[in-house]
Amino acid sequence: QVQLVESGGGLVQAGGSLRLSCAASTRTFANFAMGWFRQAPGKEREFVAAISWNSGKTVYADSVKGRFTISRDNAKNTVYLQMNSLQPEDTAVYYCAAGPFAVADQYEYDYWGQGTQVTVSS
Repeated sequence: QVQLVESGGGLVQAGGSLRLSCAASTRTFANFAMGWFRQAPGKEREFVAAISWNSGKTVYADSVKGRFTISRDNAKNTVYLQMNSLQPEDTAVYYCAAGPFAVADQYEYDYWGQGTQVTVSS
C-alpha cells in the first residue's frame, strides 16, 4: 500500500506562484510514475502533469505547459509541482497519484492522495 500526502496549497494572487509537494510512504517510490491532477468545483478531475520513475519523461496538459513544472526526488520519496503565472482558472483541489506509467489517463494510476486546495484570486 502506498500513502500519498500533498502539501503546499493555499491562496495566491493571479500571476503568483506555488510549489506543491507530494510525499510517498513507500520504499518503492522510485518504481512508480507520478502524476498531478486537479478538480475544480462542478468539474471533472483533469490531468495536469506526469513524470516517469527516473524523470526521463514528463507530460503536461496544454493548459499548463510553460507555466507548471513537475519534478521528483527519489531520495526523498517526493514529487513536486512548481506552478508559476497562476490564473483564477487554476483554482482547484490538486491531487497526486502513483502508477506504472507517466500518462494522462487517471485510470492508469493506482494510488491517490487526499488533495490540497489551490485558490487563485483575480
